[in-house]
Amino acid sequence: MQTVSTPRVVIIGGGLAAVYTALKLDPHPVVMISPEPLGSGASSAWAQGGVAAAMDPSDSPEAHARDTMRAGAGSVLQEVAEFVTRAARDHILDLSDLGTGFDRDAEGGFIQSQEAAHSVARVVRVKGDQAGAEIMRALTAELRRRASVQVIEGALAVGLESDGAKVSGVYLAPTDAPGTEPVLLRGAAHVLATGGSAGLFARTTNPARIRGQGIGMAARAGARIADAEFIQFHPTAIDVGEDPMPLATEALRGEGAILINRHGERFMQGVHPDAELAPRDVVARAVYLETKAGNRPALDTRAAIGAAIRSQFPAVTEACLRNGVDPVTQPIPVTAAAHYHMGGVATDLNGRSSLAGLWACGEAASTGLHGANRLASNGLLEALVFARACARDIAGTLTVTDAPEVRLRLPSGGTEPDPQAVAELRQVMTDGVGVVRDADGLRRALGRIAVLESLHGRSRLFRNMTATATLIAAAALMRTESRGAHYRSDCPDTAEGPGRRSDLILDEAVALRSKIFRETATCIMPPSPT
Repeated sequence: MQTVSTPRVVIIGGGLAAVYTALKLDPHPVVMISPEPLGSGASSAWAQGGVAAAMDPSDSPEAHARDTMRAGAGSVLQEVAEFVTRAARDHILDLSDLGTGFDRDAEGGFIQSQEAAHSVARVVRVKGDQAGAEIMRALTAELRRRASVQVIEGALAVGLESDGAKVSGVYLAPTDAPGTEPVLLRGAAHVLATGGSAGLFARTTNPARIRGQGIGMAARAGARIADAEFIQFHPTAIDVGEDPMPLATEALRGEGAILINRHGERFMQGVHPDAELAPRDVVARAVYLETKAGNRPALDTRAAIGAAIRSQFPAVTEACLRNGVDPVTQPIPVTAAAHYHMGGVATDLNGRSSLAGLWACGEAASTGLHGANRLASNGLLEALVFARACARDIAGTLTVTDAPEVRLRLPSGGTEPDPQAVAELRQVMTDGVGVVRDADGLRRALGRIAVLESLHGRSRLFRNMTATATLIAAAALMRTESRGAHYRSDCPDTAEGPGRRSDLILDEAVALRSKIFRETATCIMPPSPT
């Protein structure tokens, strides 16, 4: 195996958290590992709503923190919420200085949208639904000007070198041939910014490569994983048969759009006092139940926004039109889809994981900010805050300010994981670990994951996926209550007192999976060939 050592910091990922970490580490030398051209395959670029920040004089970081904790259903760490919301304004100003074209009013003030579970309008946006793309455009352009940053595109991390206590390197393969013998790259420090896990579900709004591989890598290396069971399902994925599903941003409901069923009836008013602006988990379950009942839920923007949707929300309009839906004259068909993973690699306020040498930020990390239910548009904010925290912490350990470029000879000729196996894994997760869960479905899911891993586990990439899937399902089975985005139909009540964060290592989750597999093997094994 080819082994390359470098004094550069190795950043794994090509989205917002990865790019911002690299910028904040400048002038320290960095090498970024991006599977696709920088930013193009990341969830960050698809983010529509914007960045939550108390920019208006009538708002405050304290109010933002309170909303974050209320939405998180008792599982948010107050210290983290206050840390993030205090930093929010600085990051918006920094993004503006770096060239992000946020929407402004005639006086130059930021235009802010109202989104679910926010007590005031505090989401800074770009052209209604273009925030992620515009932020990534500006930061990527700035990154290209930094001589300290080397970007290796077309390389995919498939594993971490670890002795169970410390990460000392990352195994890389070509993006188009991840089954080849990997190259080992050892850096001065290693930052995991690979994105989340929502692509592990058959119904998802995430890019195709965001399937929990980074979290799975870290778990297989021995990292502790927090809050794995908390998957946020977005209530208004556009239900037109695309994979991944286009998103109808929550800002539409902030502008007055309503949810109706096939009979033209609003259904959120009878579910929650805040109706369409209830916390996402509440709205997602209501949409899911309408779908399951055959009531074909839809988002109606006609009265509230009308023809202005074309200019105010161009991405939503384009997604509708290419599928034969005119949102000016027709309701938009919607469904609940896996959108964001609140869980991930457990980190502290400096972004340090439980393994020395490994930091994590962005959706791959679980910082304690989101609890059981992420407050709308806090995701990009968390990525910014903890990317800077990682950079500052790592910079304190570095002495090198110059380093030669990394030269890798990536092999060719490998294969992707079996597409049918990946498709089956995604369906298992949607069927058994979806919006509404119960013990029987979670046990069946764990059993099927075990079978799929045994049949297709030669692929490192697939084992990373099944590791994350196992952690999600095991943590969901172990949490015998309903809290935030985790809803158990067989345990519908929320336990009294403050919420408890889950904390697992992969061995613990696999032990539970193995026990269930032994008990139910005859029911979940595929039939023998005849």
